[in-house]
Amino acid sequence: MEYSDTELDVRGLKCPLPILRTKKALAGMASGQVLKVLATDPSAVKDFDAFARQTGHEMISSSTGEGEDLVFLLRRK
Repeated sequence: MEYSDTELDVRGLKCPLPILRTKKALAGMASGQVLKVLATDPSAVKDFDAFARQTGHEMISSSTGEGEDLVFLLRRK
């Protein structure tokens, strides 16, 4: 498991809230830092993929955690 500087829990939230909260969290981080995001919205997989492509942040990994949790690791550009 990759190290993360900050963790953001957006479980239970539906689109677009997970992306909006992630964008805000990344804005407060330094370049190169890693944000771990925990989500449950099934559409988050494609949303986070598109978000990373559009913003230039690096999607380190996208995986399934415990239960229905989705885990995303993003590196701030």
